[in-house]
Amino acid sequence: MSYSIKEKDALLAVARNAIKLYLNTGKKVYPKTDNPDFLEKRGVFVTLHVNGNLRGCIGYPLPYKSLIEAIVDNAISAATEDWRFIPVSIEELDNLNIEISVLTVPVKIEKYSDIIVGKHGIIISKGSKKGLLLPQVPVEQNWDLEEYLSNGCLKAGLPPNEWRNGVEIEVFEAIVFSEQH
Repeated sequence: MSYSIKEKDALLAVARNAIKLYLNTGKKVYPKTDNPDFLEKRGVFVTLHVNGNLRGCIGYPLPYKSLIEAIVDNAISAATEDWRFIPVSIEELDNLNIEISVLTVPVKIEKYSDIIVGKHGIIISKGSKKGLLLPQVPVEQNWDLEEYLSNGCLKAGLPPNEWRNGVEIEVFEAIVFSEQH
């Protein structure tokens, strides 16, 4: 799984155009493509920043839809449905930076020491609680492995040290690219 600069730019344009169209008309349109890589089912997250501040992040951890459909869905959702933020406004579009993370399929690991910070995203779950952190997050936050695991537990709604008491951990990798190359 890899994409050329031209393909990454095209996918970023798909996300931006989807957000713009949705904010202006309320419509969601999936663009046609003959690129077979864009038609493969992929897990995808779309992260939005305005002036360097997180403005929304939503995605599919598993390959439910084609890459192009997942990008359209999650770009719109990140802009309008992230419960942590009010919806993105049309006025913010010019300052919006879009980042796309295309995920590999998560795999369960037995030992948390197998996690490579900066390479692996994590999904921590226990019972009905589940939390996901993308691989770029601990790097951006300057977290070590223990801080990464603790924050993964918090994201799942668990106590921060619950990873020491037995949780299920899955890891995945991601190709991450944004409009700010």
